[in-house]
Amino acid sequence: MDILLFVILFYLGDEAFCLRTHFYFKLKIYIIILFCSVSLYAQQEPHYTQYMYNMSVMNPAYAGSKENLSMGLLYRKQWVEIEDAPTTGTFFGHAPVGKNVGLGLSFISDKIGPVEENNVYGDFSYTLNLGGEHKLAFGLKMGLTFHNVGLYSDINYTLPQPTDPAFSEDISNTYFNLGSGFFYYTNKYYLGLSVPNMMRSKHLDIQRTGDQLEFGSEVSHYFLTGGYVFDINDTVKFKPFFMMKSAFGAPTSLDLSANFMFNQKFEVGGTYRLQDSFGAMINYAVTPSLRIGYAYDHIVSDLKVTTPSSHELILLFDLNFPKKVSSSPRFF
Repeated sequence: MDILLFVILFYLGDEAFCLRTHFYFKLKIYIIILFCSVSLYAQQEPHYTQYMYNMSVMNPAYAGSKENLSMGLLYRKQWVEIEDAPTTGTFFGHAPVGKNVGLGLSFISDKIGPVEENNVYGDFSYTLNLGGEHKLAFGLKMGLTFHNVGLYSDINYTLPQPTDPAFSEDISNTYFNLGSGFFYYTNKYYLGLSVPNMMRSKHLDIQRTGDQLEFGSEVSHYFLTGGYVFDINDTVKFKPFFMMKSAFGAPTSLDLSANFMFNQKFEVGGTYRLQDSFGAMINYAVTPSLRIGYAYDHIVSDLKVTTPSSHELILLFDLNFPKKVSSSPRFF
């Protein structure tokens, strides 16, 4: 992502050109999006500030780890005040379906400029009881990615010469995805490692003088997550979390977060993403089955000169199964 940010800042700093016309500014941003997409497609695995509440999206082994049907909706608006900046919408649901087996489903829609990606995944997990409250789950994720680039519909009409053949039609492709992960947990802490997309896909290839250039090829990212629940007293819990995301040839992203939970109803905390942002988040139980959360990221990277923040909303719903009551409820 660093190369993308550098190029965006470089073009935003070209005041003479940008002030000349908004038309050329928008065209530049689109070109940046398309032809710096080796870095951009770190965005293929969207950022989540409230990652501790939607872990099944990143790790299929989490599916069914809770003793109920868990569902959620998340919306993220990244880099406000930058036109066509990333927006992400996510739905996820998972539940135990038999002895040691869990199933899940997720939909992820990610859009940045003329590039739109929609993912549909199914999750399967199998859990080993290691004794006591210690469990180890293995998961498999399978699904499809629908990738669209609006070269014609979003860009062509802004060109000085709309007859350019490179922008004569949109690109639309569908890819098969496969992911895996494991999730070790007790009632107090957890550790997970996952690769939600192990397949390499080419989104935009160009033939030039006999050479094939790949722009926007997907690379596999791995996620390392962990957390612990400390009981401060009967009504207050302290919950630190972390998430590390990385890929070969791409910068590592590290999120450090911590929440305080009061009376199992209200949570408030902070988060820091290495060299990118820091922020705050709150989460409130409207009913025992329904929670709503909000996260605010204050940008501290080089992008801070053009955008102050990112915002994220999440809605969580748990449906308890009849005749099944958890004797030791989990808080992650």
